Amino acid sequence: MRKWLTRSILLYFVYGLAVYWYLFIFSGSGVPAPYEGTSADPATFMTGRELILSQEYSTIRNFLYFVTIPFEWFLLFVFMITGFSRKMQDWSNATSKIFSLQSAIYFFWLSLFISILSFPVDMIGFQLSKMYHITTQSFSAWMKDQLIDFWVNYLLMTVIILVLYWLIKRFEKRWWLYAWFLSIPFSLFLMFFQPVVIDPLYNDFYPLQNKELEEKILELADQADIPAEHVYEVNMSEKTNALNAYVTGIGSNSRIVLWDTTLTRLSEEEILFIMAHEMGHYVMNHIYVGIAGYLLLSLVGLFLIDKLMRLFIKRNGEFLKIRSMKELTSFPLFLLLLGVLTFASSPLSNTVARYQEKSADMYAIEMTGNHEAAIQSFQELSRAGLSQVDPPTLVKIFRYTHPTMLERILYLEEHKKTE
Repeated sequence: MRKWLTRSILLYFVYGLAVYWYLFIFSGSGVPAPYEGTSADPATFMTGRELILSQEYSTIRNFLYFVTIPFEWFLLFVFMITGFSRKMQDWSNATSKIFSLQSAIYFFWLSLFISILSFPVDMIGFQLSKMYHITTQSFSAWMKDQLIDFWVNYLLMTVIILVLYWLIKRFEKRWWLYAWFLSIPFSLFLMFFQPVVIDPLYNDFYPLQNKELEEKILELADQADIPAEHVYEVNMSEKTNALNAYVTGIGSNSRIVLWDTTLTRLSEEEILFIMAHEMGHYVMNHIYVGIAGYLLLSLVGLFLIDKLMRLFIKRNGEFLKIRSMKELTSFPLFLLLLGVLTFASSPLSNTVARYQEKSADMYAIEMTGNHEAAIQSFQELSRAGLSQVDPPTLVKIFRYTHPTMLERILYLEEHKKTE
């Protein structure tokens, strides 16, 4: 065990150095020379101080992202090889003979210890955002959100554990297929449920207060044959200076949501372009395409997890302190494999998402025809969030669900020339 812990820590340290070298030394800043001085060059719409802060903040944030992901895997690995996962199962077994209660107790302790050990990393991220004036939240408000996160995730995951291990015990060879079948209605239910139950736990949502602007947005919706009655506003200024708008939910609970920071920092024309972009997602059924893609990836993922868990338990079960997949002690291995496969599939899912975002951009510019407002909205999004206009390649591949701001501004400029 000491040997594996030493190897793991050394490998993690080397990985961290490689990430640091790539982000802080190897990757350059600024835009390619051909685009210097264009509307895509941050030097044309950011001050010198904003340029420096943008580069610093984005680089540090990307570094934290890449080193945090394997840290979570490392914690799960340590829980298994130290026997702590087995001790937690013994505690839960001694507390109750009812499997549902055993599962709830086991996962509570697992969630609690992971949250405690991950807290310093989360705190660093919060302080970083605070230092660069992205976050406006107080520490107490941030902690409140962390506690809500903990309990929401705990309740949802406890339900998943109960169903998952019932399936493994009942259908040992085909549990992954039945789990996938059940994930379809569960995912759809969550998407329907989230906008009206989960999201309001964090923020207040209400119909857009600017009725003149809402009328113009609804006129756009009518042109797109979208049956919208309200545009929702959310009070994100209590938490951040960043800007955003999004589509969430399905069916009668689908919503177009504007952050109040977006309303205060963008002009009316820029907001209408943003709204047309969100309507583009609706018109092109991107939400349902996303659901279909997620379900396809989850089917492949569950199949691979089944095969990999069997392999690891057969070869290293004694070392990992796991006797069988049917034991709760195997759940950290399930989470570890799920995390690795999700990270490995992110380049594919991000590529699809970036294609959808570009399609929505082009839909919005065709609907509004206001290239200047569109470009200025992207420039202001970059300034408000201190985001890099042209991030390093690996950052784009693994983190970006949207085209880079360089790409978005350039293809809008190209579209403008064709008119």
